[in-house]
Amino acid sequence: MSATEPTAAAGLDGRPRPALEPMPLASEPVVRISSLSKRYGEVVAVDDISFSLEAGTVTGYLGPNGAGKTTTLRLLLGLAEPTAGEALVFGRRYRELEQPFRRVGAVLESNDFHPNRTGRDHLRMLALAAGLTRGRVDEVLELVELRGAGKRHVRGYSLGMRQRLGLAAALLGDPELLILDEPANGLDPAGVRWLRVFLQSFAAQGRTVLVSSHLLAEVAQTVDRVLIIDRGRLLASGDLAELTRNRQSLEDVYLELTGGGSL
Repeated sequence: MSATEPTAAAGLDGRPRPALEPMPLASEPVVRISSLSKRYGEVVAVDDISFSLEAGTVTGYLGPNGAGKTTTLRLLLGLAEPTAGEALVFGRRYRELEQPFRRVGAVLESNDFHPNRTGRDHLRMLALAAGLTRGRVDEVLELVELRGAGKRHVRGYSLGMRQRLGLAAALLGDPELLILDEPANGLDPAGVRWLRVFLQSFAAQGRTVLVSSHLLAEVAQTVDRVLIIDRGRLLASGDLAELTRNRQSLEDVYLELTGGGSL
């Protein structure tokens, strides 16, 4: 990391930001996907995949467009029902968690905002529904470096700012697991570096991240583990260092396994 990159304790402007509380490392996998399949008529979106995620790790989920990445995340979050197999978080289906908002934070889209609300009001409504304090809203705005923009209407936010607001919403419950679908979309280079450091800091506290992304070079600098999926089938699962040991880069591994499928 260069001297100009943000650290876990400071934001892009150099000011300290709130620290995340450490989590005790779990003995059981945080996520366990077992023989998971999803069919839509004749279309097989996810085809008998299995993997698990341990606490304190950042895992990149890679694959061409339509490979089944988002469908997997939706199955994990209970937004779709599997045709076969199971997807568990903390040993249970998502809907069976007693306080899912406080254990799992997720961002699958960056446009789920009312354009006439301010960023702060959007988060306040979510916090109210979850029984969280207004003070937590200010904390997460600080964490994602949107405090200065919190009073602005969301309709005036750039795509990158909407991505940060979505991440702030996911962090409201101080979750142990983050599930993010293309979180770097719309971020400028400084924002991408900030996100990298944030996710690594999050995992360093004993928390877990599952992130889909098409930015292979950035993923290689961010994650500990990699999952590669194509046409609904899981092609590779393992530590980044092991997968790239005999190859020049993560891109080489990806192209070899998918035949050059476009992310």
